[in-house]
Amino acid sequence: MSKLYLIPTPIGNLEDITLRALRLLKEVDMVLAEDTRTTRKLFTHYEISTPLAPFHMHNEHKVLNKWIERIKSGETIALVSDAGTPAISDPGFLLVRECVKNDIEVDCLPGATAFVPALVNSGLPSEKFIFEGFLPAKKGRQTRLKVLAEEERTMIFYESPHRIVKTLSQFMEYFGDERIVSVSREISKMFEETKRGSMKEVKEYFEEKKPKGEFVIIVEGK
Repeated sequence: MSKLYLIPTPIGNLEDITLRALRLLKEVDMVLAEDTRTTRKLFTHYEISTPLAPFHMHNEHKVLNKWIERIKSGETIALVSDAGTPAISDPGFLLVRECVKNDIEVDCLPGATAFVPALVNSGLPSEKFIFEGFLPAKKGRQTRLKVLAEEERTMIFYESPHRIVKTLSQFMEYFGDERIVSVSREISKMFEETKRGSMKEVKEYFEEKKPKGEFVIIVEGK
């Protein structure tokens, strides 16, 4: 039966992938990848020869109908992002929504995603939290931070290395110097690191140490 599989891929260590994910990546007719070059490395490591096609934020609107028709014609297709679970701050939502509209079965496998280990490692309350992903770069950013300043749940953000210090500075402005924060980078990779402390302490740490890798920021609620 044709369907769409959403398959999480490792966020760092290539061993962080399920046996079911590996089996399906070999069995499906086609794998749609955010960056085929990145996915090719995973395929080479696990000797997977399934055809790859690009599906990313710059082409998803253009190729969406094409892949919907391919699935409706009987093909089984998998979607992967560069790392982690598709549609979590990555392409995937549009394809899933269109599949639902067309009564196409969608199956999302459990697996790697960056914010869960960062949240658990933080030592901050994890029974209730809010996932913000990447904040708006410019328009709407300050408005959102004003709202979040009153948020009582633990907050989760993604950030890039070249913006991490600026973002922590803004958090100090809106959340206060002493609000507790946990910043994780390079999760499951060789240089994995988590820095915990007050907003001021953590910002000063990354001012002195050049930030590298992708970051997950966990912020204490009000």
